Amino acid sequence: MISLLGRSLGSVRRLSGPSCPAEVSAARVRKTFVDFFESERGHLLVPSSPVRPRGDPSLLFVNAGMNQFKPILLGTADPRSAMASYRRVVNSQKCLRAGGKHNDLDDVGKDVYHHTFFEMMGNWSFGDYFKEEACAMAWTLLTERFGIAADRLYVSYFAGDAAAGLGPDEETRRIWLDVGVPPARLLPFGPKENFWEMGDTGPCGPCTEIHYDRVGGRDAAGMVNEGRPDVLEIWNLVFMEYSREVGGELRALPLRSVDTGLGLERLLSVLQGKTSNYDTDLFAPLMDAIHQRSGASAYGGRTGPGAEVDAAYRVVADHARALTVCIADGVHPGMTGAELVLRRILRRAVRFCTEVLRAPRGTLSSLVPYVARSLGDVYPEVRREAARVMDVIDENEDRFLSSLQKGSRLIRRTLAATDARRGHFPASVACSLHRDLGFPLDLVDLMLEEKGASVDRQEVERLIASQHEATSGRAEAGGHAATGAVVLAELRRRGVAYTDDSAKYDYALERERYVFPPCRARVLALLDGPALVSQVAPGQRCCVILDRTCFYAEQGGQDADRGYFVRDDLQEVPFSVEGVSTAGGYVIHQVTAADTLETGDHVHLHLDQAHRLACMTNHTAVHLLNFALWKVLGPSVRQSGSHVSARRLRFDFSVKSSLSASQLQELEACVRAAAENNQVVHVREVPLQAALKIAGVRTVDEVYPDPVRVVSVSVPVSELLEHPTVERTSVELCCGTHLLQTASIGDLVIVSERQLVKGISRIVAVTGTDATQAREAGHLLLEEVDSLSARMTGSAPSCLDSAHRLAKEVGVVSDALDNTPVPQWLREELRMRLKALQRRSNTLVRKLETTQASVTARALLAKNEQEVVLVDCVEAPSLSVLMKTVNHVSAARPLAHVMLLAHQRRSGKILCACRVPKDSAALSASDWATAVCRRTGGDGGGSATVARGTGIGADAAEASAWAEMFARNSLATLTLRVGGREVWGRGQTSER
Repeated sequence: MISLLGRSLGSVRRLSGPSCPAEVSAARVRKTFVDFFESERGHLLVPSSPVRPRGDPSLLFVNAGMNQFKPILLGTADPRSAMASYRRVVNSQKCLRAGGKHNDLDDVGKDVYHHTFFEMMGNWSFGDYFKEEACAMAWTLLTERFGIAADRLYVSYFAGDAAAGLGPDEETRRIWLDVGVPPARLLPFGPKENFWEMGDTGPCGPCTEIHYDRVGGRDAAGMVNEGRPDVLEIWNLVFMEYSREVGGELRALPLRSVDTGLGLERLLSVLQGKTSNYDTDLFAPLMDAIHQRSGASAYGGRTGPGAEVDAAYRVVADHARALTVCIADGVHPGMTGAELVLRRILRRAVRFCTEVLRAPRGTLSSLVPYVARSLGDVYPEVRREAARVMDVIDENEDRFLSSLQKGSRLIRRTLAATDARRGHFPASVACSLHRDLGFPLDLVDLMLEEKGASVDRQEVERLIASQHEATSGRAEAGGHAATGAVVLAELRRRGVAYTDDSAKYDYALERERYVFPPCRARVLALLDGPALVSQVAPGQRCCVILDRTCFYAEQGGQDADRGYFVRDDLQEVPFSVEGVSTAGGYVIHQVTAADTLETGDHVHLHLDQAHRLACMTNHTAVHLLNFALWKVLGPSVRQSGSHVSARRLRFDFSVKSSLSASQLQELEACVRAAAENNQVVHVREVPLQAALKIAGVRTVDEVYPDPVRVVSVSVPVSELLEHPTVERTSVELCCGTHLLQTASIGDLVIVSERQLVKGISRIVAVTGTDATQAREAGHLLLEEVDSLSARMTGSAPSCLDSAHRLAKEVGVVSDALDNTPVPQWLREELRMRLKALQRRSNTLVRKLETTQASVTARALLAKNEQEVVLVDCVEAPSLSVLMKTVNHVSAARPLAHVMLLAHQRRSGKILCACRVPKDSAALSASDWATAVCRRTGGDGGGSATVARGTGIGADAAEASAWAEMFARNSLATLTLRVGGREVWGRGQTSER
């Protein structure tokens, strides 16, 4: 039956205004899609994941709907998680394509359909339905529910790939013919268009795409996949049935899946009868708001030459959406990875706002409420974080406008260099402008073009690519995980049982000591790279899968356990466990075999108990710190990341500004009180939905298993479940290992707290004996600073040597403060005091230097008559004092050429300083100092009037005599008599 949405389509296509009837709004279209699969086809609605990928270093941003489901496709999903039970799924996913393999950033604005941020609606089948049902559902939704005319649709399918040994996908072609697609509208294409791959390795398969002809009434078959805006792909159905191995070989997947993607923006333009995504109700309010704030002409939808203003509209509107969604999800403009890409997006938007649209500062952030109204219902975090997003955008806009001024100055200075005068701008400088100051490359090109210069773009891009090698290395490492899909499937095919790792929680507290019972296990599988083997030889690196383990695998922000195991029959030879990870229900121990190891061997596992206990201590302390932040700063505080190691703990959280000293002390006191009270740590596995109802329960963006472990301090979990609405304690969903009682924490000291980006702070803290040592170190440094203050305010040093020693001591204590773990609140206090002491000591040194220079200068002036050249040796402890002495002498004898030398007995150096009259062209101070210093084995330099340098030697008197001779000879050769008076000049002629 044709829905109201479909029946009204004709009238919708005739709309020309920015508004549209509710039945064809973006919200209605999104809901119709979800309802079709959820209510009518039995799919589970899964919320969109954040745009920052969960535990996937191969991606900067989520760029496709399938990203959050990769663990299912790779076979690595935790068997206890809800994700492992997914069969039919539907959702609308926030996606960003900017940076990495899929990057549309530089194309945004040039046409009417490219975006950085977009919504990908999709339906998935994981081992449930396959091609036939997927195609039938897609066709029904498009032609019946959305009412799209079937004669406007064309379908492409996989034509095969002889090189890969794959034939045409005749099954899909037959399905479409049965659905009713005419043969002339069924188009075969090769692997470039119709074979989808996750990456260089991993799940892949043929796909079929549905294309829409905006014009109609014609044969558009030849226009499909030709990049024409009037014939566009709207839905891609991927049939994942293979795994691409490292060598390029294709192997059949044990579980066939369907992954479809339908871009909301494109579909909406079709349903609303628009020729541009930017004319839909997702963008029209943004375009109106930009017009009102900028004063530029209204958006006209033009492209190509002369359409710079319309292109700027599209850039700013698109980037405002991307920035709002990313920052709301916790990604902030920064200097590496996704943060660096987001900084580029923000600065590109600011540039188009200010330079093309001539909009005032703050325009970009003023668009955030419009984005929140558009997306807030389906993505509530966008509305909730809108105010913070605006603050972040405003702060970064101010920084960029300041950087524009710095960049302009750098370009001017560089163009003044020799190479740049020939029109060649250094690629390294352009790269620095791009990376360090955030200049888009096209802005660099434009600014250089205005000055008649250019840069080698290929070399710039090569430099940028080399800087990104670390990121691409991470992507490559992530790609190798794909080989695990086949390995894990083979483990399951062979009936290898999942690892029982419950023993990692098996420990007790006896007489105030933690006891970790022995753990005996059997080797179930050995991996040599991706290959399953039955035996490994001594010295061979391998991965060991056991039937059970007491080792904690790295997850949940906690480091993996350390330790070793021994064979039952070889107790004296330890097999060191170098790393522990988890994949698809298996715990993988990374080992370098100390002796032969075979499947079936029995082993005894031995934990590094000190390392484990330190991790347990710090993990429980993290929970207490999280709760303390909630108590001190309020419920708006949200965790954005954490890491627990044996040495320290790290906690990232949302807050508007850095914490004050009193807030830091209050946080420490909260944790310390919990430790002193020796509160019991309660742990219990409960159904996930029940756990989420507990008041104040702390969660992070993770896929939790079901049932899930609830960790509560002081209040039993059963009590929290009985009274879930009362907030009273630290309670979190957590898979980590924890103390049984809090006394072992002893103390907690926050040794660092700083803002990573606007709105996100990072705390680093230590516990136990490390905390005690940090407090003791802080106390010792406080005593040092008190002593320095007393010496500075009491009888201040009256001699220069003592003043120098005192200034040096201040510097030494400052360095110690910067490099010693001490309480952060104390560090800030001492840092301010030391800065004040440094200023006072520097002032004292300068005062005493001036006094000594004045005394020395008076003696020199008394000894030397009205000489044109005054060269002498003096006692001076530093070049600074020597230069001050020269300045005193020159002030008294403004027409004299003055050079003073000072021999340093300890170092053997000869210090040199000189000054000549400003109108003396006969002798340059720089030439004079350079000549004298080079004669003594050193070097010097400066300006035409003032210069200094150093030489090496014991005979300062000989150097002094040579310096005077050099000066007099220089002056004698160019001395002219004019009207009975001497004039020094170069190249002057006599006049009588």
